Amino acid sequence: MQKLPISVFIITKDEEDRVPTAIKSVLGWVDEVIVVDSGSSDKTIDVATRLGAKVLYNEWNGYGPQKVFAEGLCKNKWLLNIDADEEISAELRDEIINEFANGEPEFKAYKVSIKDVNRFSSKVGLLASMHIQLRLYHSDYAGFKDSSVHDSVVLKDGVKESVPKFKNIVRHRSFRSYTHAIEKVNRYTTMQAEEMFRCGRCPSAFRVIIEPVVSFIKGYFIKRHCFLGVEGFIEGVIYAFARTLRLAKARELWKQQDVKKGRGA
Repeated sequence: MQKLPISVFIITKDEEDRVPTAIKSVLGWVDEVIVVDSGSSDKTIDVATRLGAKVLYNEWNGYGPQKVFAEGLCKNKWLLNIDADEEISAELRDEIINEFANGEPEFKAYKVSIKDVNRFSSKVGLLASMHIQLRLYHSDYAGFKDSSVHDSVVLKDGVKESVPKFKNIVRHRSFRSYTHAIEKVNRYTTMQAEEMFRCGRCPSAFRVIIEPVVSFIKGYFIKRHCFLGVEGFIEGVIYAFARTLRLAKARELWKQQDVKKGRGA
């Protein structure tokens, strides 16, 4: 198979158990795979190197800056980003290959559907939780924002380009265990709260009070966790906890500032 002129990049830290699946899903049909590690203490670097990825270290400054750094390492104009806990499905691989079959693709950016794989199952459920993101793009037309929290690809200034969505999916395995989920939630909500504080956003008491209920409804029903039985209920609770915790931490920062200025109780 002739490799496509695509550079795949993945950011990692302590992902020795999951990054092999991500790398293997793109090996053989893309030109290069780049892994940017932020200081793994496990065998992530060794595993990724053995699989043929180019591995470089970069100090962690947030999701957006890390991915912007990774973009700068890519030798191709066409970039495909996946996370260490994701996997390009065989069907999506074939769809991307077909898009390049006659040379340069018709569009300059493409979205993908990212579907959650229940960790107690090897298959993607028919009604699995899903989100859509722009992940395959030409670097002259799009790129990652440098936000430390919201690591999303956006079209560059002045670019008015249609962004179609591929039919097939990226598989996503979000966390290894409930312990890992809470650790991830604690780390990520701290970054979210700090960004809210920097932007001058102080959540109201009313917002904090209603957030658990509103977020549980969103997580359990809109995000389709209700189709996963008891495990889906637990994931809905964790989602609501995460959404509420970010607001609580943001209010805490504002309260601490008030105390320092002598306005606290």
